[in-house]
Amino acid sequence: MPNKVYPSPAAALEGLLHDGMTIAVGGFGLCGIPEQLILALRDSGTKGLTAVSNNAGVDEWGLGLLLKTRQIRRMISSYVGENAEFERQYMAGELELEFNPQGTLAERLRAGGAGIAGFFTKTGVGTIVADGKEVREFDGESYVFERGIRTDLALVKAWRADPFGNLVFRKTARNFNPMVATAGKHCVAEVEEIVPLGSLDSDQIHTPGIFVDRIVRTISEKRIEQRTTRPA
Repeated sequence: MPNKVYPSPAAALEGLLHDGMTIAVGGFGLCGIPEQLILALRDSGTKGLTAVSNNAGVDEWGLGLLLKTRQIRRMISSYVGENAEFERQYMAGELELEFNPQGTLAERLRAGGAGIAGFFTKTGVGTIVADGKEVREFDGESYVFERGIRTDLALVKAWRADPFGNLVFRKTARNFNPMVATAGKHCVAEVEEIVPLGSLDSDQIHTPGIFVDRIVRTISEKRIEQRTTRPA
């Protein structure tokens, strides 16, 4: 069995990065993001990136760190409302953006990972989402054609992994991560725990290790995107 466990995020990315590449990044807001891999990607200096992610992080965390250093050239995303630097770059024409309905983005990633070149969906018909895309009628309803997404690299965050790379995501961190993991030509997983081979219940594995190339154990900061409190 190949050794998939790497000693650090930087080591796990070594040899996989190049300028102008496309990366898919798991997470939803700041939940389930591969935060230490993002930091290592920032420190690598790789630039001209196309980033496929549900969101663009916040100004000082997540993909917001790569926006701050101008390493992202283009975003394919569904929500970018928490990032002032993203807004500034986009409004200034410094950043390209392809918006997707959230479910469509998830399905595009899943389709790409399943080897499906494209699919038809009702979501977005009659809106700017459908501009320039094929629209076809099925059973009296209009559907717009969307392409599956394949990326050069996928970065995900999991709770547990075994040495083969079988992954278990914890609660709401099981958001975009399973689809992202399958969409990349290479997948690197940042995990909180690495357990012995055979100790994971096969019925509880969310991403099979066949999709995962490298694993690195990290200590997560688990920042809160919007802290809401009330008087005691």
